[in-house]
Amino acid sequence: MKPVLLLPLAATFALTACKVGPNFQFPNLSGGSKWKESSVSHNARLPDDWWRLFGDAELTRLINRSLAANNDLAAAKSRLDTSRALVGLDRARLFPTLDLSGSGGISRQSSDSVTSNVPSAFASSIPLENQRYRSTFNLAYDPDLWGRNKRAVEASSAEADASAALVDAQRLGIAAEVARQYFLLRGLDAQEGVLQATLKTRKQSLDIQKSKTDAGLTDGIATSSARTELELANNDLASVQRQRGAAEHALAVLCGTTPSSFSVSHRGPSGSMPSIRPGLPADVLARRPDVRASEQKLRAANARIGVAQAAFYPNFSLSADAGFESLDITRFLNWENRVLSLGANVAAPIFDAGTNKSNYAAARSRYDEAMAAHRQTLLVALREVEDALVDLKGLAASRRSLDAALTSARDTKRLTQERYDKGLTSYLDVVETDRTVLRVELALAQVDSQQRITLAALAKALGGGWSGK
Repeated sequence: MKPVLLLPLAATFALTACKVGPNFQFPNLSGGSKWKESSVSHNARLPDDWWRLFGDAELTRLINRSLAANNDLAAAKSRLDTSRALVGLDRARLFPTLDLSGSGGISRQSSDSVTSNVPSAFASSIPLENQRYRSTFNLAYDPDLWGRNKRAVEASSAEADASAALVDAQRLGIAAEVARQYFLLRGLDAQEGVLQATLKTRKQSLDIQKSKTDAGLTDGIATSSARTELELANNDLASVQRQRGAAEHALAVLCGTTPSSFSVSHRGPSGSMPSIRPGLPADVLARRPDVRASEQKLRAANARIGVAQAAFYPNFSLSADAGFESLDITRFLNWENRVLSLGANVAAPIFDAGTNKSNYAAARSRYDEAMAAHRQTLLVALREVEDALVDLKGLAASRRSLDAALTSARDTKRLTQERYDKGLTSYLDVVETDRTVLRVELALAQVDSQQRITLAALAKALGGGWSGK
């Protein structure tokens, strides 16, 4: 190689380690050292299958089914595969490319066009047919002097990591949503059980009052009231069954199947009410997949600044072609028919009407946008934990009050019934106490369901158990 080419090549390879643009640094953001709604400062890490803490085999079966068949999760996994493929595309630009090209052809001129331009004595010695064959290896390399390609790989790798974290977030969200719909459905089953028992007693009351009216012992007002209460309970039952159907349909879609081919058996809530502790805010932020995704998006935006900055500098490229060329196919591979070319190119921006400057400003703005989004993600993550904690405290207090209210309401109902049987009070007082008992029993079923739903929401807010590996 000629010395004139060695100097630029040496300088080129010496500069390939350079990378313009800012190196990424994790933002100095903290969630604090304590929670507003809890005094607990440590906890054991939630297991990956945190839903097993509830001790409900049907819930475990449904969540496992949804994680295997959910279409939103399948789409998230495909997006991850796409982002990983794009990393390979960017990484390939760091290496030389080698192509093989070839051409061959035969051309023939007419006799008149040849003889008309040369003396007739020489016309017979000029061939009318010509052949040309060429095949070369083409080597091209962009030495990436300013690290533009390396920054692009850094950005796409971070985006792939963000996609991986979002797959974890999708899994966590699906598991929590299945748990929410399932506990809602079980709460409605419990309410349906209460209403079925109420319907049975109210039908008995109606029959009794109707018999008294038929016997002329009452004026029919008590019978009409008993029938009204029976139909109101039927209305409540229809509402509960409608809501249960919607919850069952939602579970079907989450499990990746049609509602017509899916069902969940009727029964009340079962299993334990687990104790889930929040731990330190910093631990929560470290394991939440949406926070990890936000960090990687911020890293990608930072690397894109370097890509935009590299456009301000000259770009170098190297090329080499080597092969054979011949006018006769039989002599194509003869050594004297070899061809070779080496080249080094440089392109420097002189005037681009502000294109590079605008791209750089846009990259900076995208980084600022990603930083603001990351801060917001942290705040939302902490808020979701605090919301779940305050909901659990409130629900526990509600349950204690409802338990006491139910005991009192049942006592009142019993005493009122005794007074009515002795003729000391009207049937309307019996109806009112019966309504109170039903209202409290339904509220207790709802609170039990909501406590389980909130525990699942807390598990989601804490980041579940996925480590993102």
